[in-house]
Amino acid sequence: MPVDPQIQALLDKGTGVPATHTLPVDVARAQYEARIAIMARPAEVASVTERSIPGPGGDLRLRIYTPHGSGPFPLLVFFHGSGFVLCSLDTHDGMCRNLCAGAGCVVVSVDYRLAPEAKFPAATEDCLFATRWAAAHAAALNADPARIAVGGDSAGGNLAAVTALRIRDEGGPALRGQLLLYPVTDYHTPGTPSYVENGDGYGLTRATMEWFWDHYLGDPAHALHPHASPAQAADLARLPPAFVMTAEYDPLRDEAEIYGEKLRAAGVAAEIIREPGMNHGFLFWVGLVDAAAPAMAKACAWLRKVLT
Repeated sequence: MPVDPQIQALLDKGTGVPATHTLPVDVARAQYEARIAIMARPAEVASVTERSIPGPGGDLRLRIYTPHGSGPFPLLVFFHGSGFVLCSLDTHDGMCRNLCAGAGCVVVSVDYRLAPEAKFPAATEDCLFATRWAAAHAAALNADPARIAVGGDSAGGNLAAVTALRIRDEGGPALRGQLLLYPVTDYHTPGTPSYVENGDGYGLTRATMEWFWDHYLGDPAHALHPHASPAQAADLARLPPAFVMTAEYDPLRDEAEIYGEKLRAAGVAAEIIREPGMNHGFLFWVGLVDAAAPAMAKACAWLRKVLT
């Protein structure tokens, strides 16, 4: 279908804004943080608290969202996108509130180290550590350590997939699911047909993905490492069930769907949903883009199912 008219209106508003890959990192970060001001009010939750824990690279900040009701609740450990370089707990605050309220789960959002200051595998180390910490402290979070999922959007979806791989290979905690929202699963080269079809004009571009990867990897050879590109993993068996949501006008669409199909081929239950007319990052616009709320509801319904 054509680009959703409400998505197109947002793209039109961005006309003339400097492309991410043309900016210094600090300016790009400020540009992304400025988006918070135009996001719709998210769902209400019972409480939001923050704490720092000693992590692999120093203090690791967490933001903890608790839904209304009585626990113990299921637990989602969430990793934000954008490209391992940009965004923060604040840019994804609304998304985490919507997931918390919609799925009825505690959400622990992880402020992992960003590139280029901390290159691969620093982010993966932080995400694995935070997941294990959340599992070990579930009772104090009013959460159930037997009902844990990991999730994220874009680069955060990559980190969720990698965390699931590492937990399988490196020992616990048991996961009930992995929520992969338009995830990065592979390197930009050679790329997929959607990199050609959607590589320019729909928000996220191929050039920006190249910029992200250049900042994230200290060595181009790391692109083949499964902890950077989970699609490169030789074995995807015995992973937790996955929910893979893609957007029609996203350069990452095909690699995410291919990853979901590889999971299925390995015997993993994987639900793969493509949202028509949407572009990369559309879940930021719940409340502004009509089609975003039903998509968020699908993700929350899946979480409720696997965490029951």
